[in-house]
Amino acid sequence: MILATRNRHKLEEMAELLPSLDLQLLPAELDSPPEDGDSFEANALIKARAAHRATGEAVIADDSGIAAEDLGGEPGIYSARYAGEGASDEENLAKLLREVDAAGGDRRAAYVCALALIDKAGDEHVFEARCEGRLLAEGRGEGGFGYDPAFVPDDTGAGDERTFAELSAVEKHAVSHRGRAARMLAEHLRSRPGSDL
Repeated sequence: MILATRNRHKLEEMAELLPSLDLQLLPAELDSPPEDGDSFEANALIKARAAHRATGEAVIADDSGIAAEDLGGEPGIYSARYAGEGASDEENLAKLLREVDAAGGDRRAAYVCALALIDKAGDEHVFEARCEGRLLAEGRGEGGFGYDPAFVPDDTGAGDERTFAELSAVEKHAVSHRGRAARMLAEHLRSRPGSDL
């Protein structure tokens, strides 16, 4: 099955979340379509449809990001390019923390993930999940990617101040937005034994 991304972090994480699938990166020669949808679901479907048209194979595409409550849900679908096209993870995170600081609120945020599956027949399915938490004033930890160093999830329990970047991969997958969406996808696939993906 093809994962419609060029982000190796996402490939590695999805391979851990869906070990029963033989995931391959989108072939490098295929152009990525403009992600001009108005939601995570719409952008995941844009990527999945383009990859399915180009390859004729079953594909999975992910669109995900972080939504800060005090910023009206920003950066949302613009999370990967919040500090501008080609911005690094560090630049995006620094901009988000500056803007949240300026807003002066309670720092609540949620990670959101939409996983789109298109099978060989062209049938489409989308699985969307959230992980609620809050943003620290500065990042901590060496793991994860994106906004992980500043995000403390609620579901690790009261008193656990570790960020996504400080959790083990197993701990992160148990509560993360992508982990939850991947489990929904896996359950869907288990309900179709023997189907021709």
